[in-house]
Amino acid sequence: MTKRALLIVDVQNDFLSDGNLAVPAGDEIIPLLNRLQEIFELVIATKDWHPKNHKSFASQHRNKQEQILWPDHCVQNSFGSEFSSALNTARIERIFYKGTDKNIDSYSGFLDNDRKQKTGLEEYLKQKGVKDIYVAGLATDYCVKHTALDGKSAGFNVFVIEDACRGVDLNKGDIEKSFKEMEDKGINIIKSEDIEKA
Repeated sequence: MTKRALLIVDVQNDFLSDGNLAVPAGDEIIPLLNRLQEIFELVIATKDWHPKNHKSFASQHRNKQEQILWPDHCVQNSFGSEFSSALNTARIERIFYKGTDKNIDSYSGFLDNDRKQKTGLEEYLKQKGVKDIYVAGLATDYCVKHTALDGKSAGFNVFVIEDACRGVDLNKGDIEKSFKEMEDKGINIIKSEDIEKA
């Protein structure tokens, strides 16, 4: 049984340079992600997978909402929703889709923001015998953070690979706060060089 897995979060065109919701320096992590995949027996990934009328899109609102409003991004079956062509996808065994309900946002790869709808990721990892998950991808202060926190809540040992993530930093300091919040919850913040070959 596989004891550990690499979980690649949302390395999609809309989050990369020239994308609708580009994460600063997001492209920089792709060569590292490709190298990291060689270390793990099990590689899985998440995708933001929004209907075109998703409520988190600013285009769907006339007035300001409590919901954070983003540019339209990762619309299902669009170029923006595809993985970067530079990302090696041959070893990705399974993709989990999130944000598929137009009425609810979903930062976490495990379940949506109202904590009701699961993606199936937790069950899949447990079925595979995974104990340790190594999280990398985009963006540190949103989908990486929430995926890591939910993984910890689900009973996994969670490692976030700091140099294989990039953040939005919508409010200056958000990335730093996110790492501290994860550490405070017992998540291990590591560097790629700390990971040993299985």
